[in-house]
Amino acid sequence: MQIISSKDNEQIKYIRKLKDKKFRDETNEYLVEGIKLVKEAIEENVIIKMIVICEDCDNDGTLEQSLLYEIAKYNCIYVTKKLFNTITDVVNPQGILAVVEKGDNIEKIDYSEEIILALDGIQDPGNLGTILRTADSANLKQIILSSDCADPYNPKVVRSTMGAIFRMNIIVTSNLEKTLQMIKKHKFEVLATSLEAKESVYDVKYNKKVIIIGNEAKGVSREIQDLADLKVKIPMLGKTESLNASVAAGIIIYEYVRKKVKSD
Repeated sequence: MQIISSKDNEQIKYIRKLKDKKFRDETNEYLVEGIKLVKEAIEENVIIKMIVICEDCDNDGTLEQSLLYEIAKYNCIYVTKKLFNTITDVVNPQGILAVVEKGDNIEKIDYSEEIILALDGIQDPGNLGTILRTADSANLKQIILSSDCADPYNPKVVRSTMGAIFRMNIIVTSNLEKTLQMIKKHKFEVLATSLEAKESVYDVKYNKKVIIIGNEAKGVSREIQDLADLKVKIPMLGKTESLNASVAAGIIIYEYVRKKVKSD
């Protein structure tokens, strides 16, 4: 078994370049890191181009034998611990990462779903990843992102999704306003959160709704607010005036889930 130790190795340089969004877009590839994410990528039949394993993790029993059998079916390279530490994106790495294809995200919106989630300028990678994970937990299969959102294939976003990214169709639109206008033609109503709204998120029927989650600092943009058919707020009993974007998304998504479970 050959163990790579040089930082000038072409494969290692390629992996480092995948930390850059422009290169991810050019290659249609991104990185997943950690035992759980690599296992999920295998289970979800994601196209895996390469798996990188730290030699120490292979030797010390960190990786289960069953996983080693699975990853042996792929193009694997082994690297020294020192070299792995130069390509990892986490503080305490588990010694395994993979280069995977983004897949064929279908730009066509599926109008058969009861609700569609759209994000308007979400900037924080952790927030974006958590929202994707929450949407997946509610069995939502697609999400629309404005072009000024954080890159969904940023390593921090990918880790935060805990594998949900493999199951979501991510549609990035260059013009969210026009995309929403098109969705409205399919008899969907646009629902935006607003601190000035009179209706609560608990007063709404979540059928054929596009739920807009706005930017962490500015909320839903004025242009999108003007498009909204409904404006709602999350009731708060304390002095806090607003919630974290991923928390707000979770509350609304799970109000949809609660009503769906109750009606079923």
